[in-house]
Amino acid sequence: MLPDLESLRCFEAAAVRLNFRDAAKAVALSPAAFSERIKQLEYQVGRPLFQRTTRRVWLTPWGEALLPQARRTLEEARRCLGAMPRLPYALTLGTRFELGLSWLTPALTPLRRAHPERTLHLTFGDSAELLSAVRRGAVDCAVSSVRLAGGDFRYALLHEERYVLVGARALLDERPLRRAEDSRRHVLLDVHPDLPLFRYFHDARPAGQRWDFASVEYLGTIGAVRLRLLEGCGVAVLPHYFIREDLAAHRLAVLLPRADILHDHFRLIWRAGHQRESELRQLAEELRAFPLR
Repeated sequence: MLPDLESLRCFEAAAVRLNFRDAAKAVALSPAAFSERIKQLEYQVGRPLFQRTTRRVWLTPWGEALLPQARRTLEEARRCLGAMPRLPYALTLGTRFELGLSWLTPALTPLRRAHPERTLHLTFGDSAELLSAVRRGAVDCAVSSVRLAGGDFRYALLHEERYVLVGARALLDERPLRRAEDSRRHVLLDVHPDLPLFRYFHDARPAGQRWDFASVEYLGTIGAVRLRLLEGCGVAVLPHYFIREDLAAHRLAVLLPRADILHDHFRLIWRAGHQRESELRQLAEELRAFPLR
């Protein structure tokens, strides 16, 4: 039985990085699925390709012998694709409003330059709307950090989404927030009661710790939350990339910087069985090259 190209691609990624977790992320697979690919390839060639301990991964002599041939095979496969005429096609990509403006819209020109046969259309919505549109086939894919359940979707990881608890410097000088009890003197600004961003902070707190804010104000979008923060109207949990410039300019300050806070990942999500799954995985790989902004 001949080895498949995806297993060879996983092998090359592991051989370059010598770290299975990093290699799995590079090819947009879970660590378990990635390890299964390597095991399948080792079974097919009849030799162990890697030596592994809890701290190290390195190539065996058989792995070292296979690597140059695997690279030649993958390159030949790319040339096969390149020899085919590129037929025009379009993909509709759903995204949050702020992320679409700051990150995806600036990426459209270089993405089109790399693949002139592909047209990308953008549409905007909240997480629930985007997932519903993907499930119905109203859009081809969506970028979201929403947590997925069930087998309706496939996805590829794009970028880590780190969160910070922040407030305006002037507000915090007047009313410091150094412990949970101080929250009674503050207003919490958030996006939506069903998917509050504050959960990334709250769920990392010790059991029983109470954060009883004076009130909560829901604003619908992280852009609106940021504006209210800058006005000194409360504190909030927001994605770090979104307020990076405000932090650098000292308009906002991070609260409790040593406190643990959960993080998430942006994913490119599409419906299981999509006829252009290979093109969607390629798009995800290209999007990973554009830093969040």
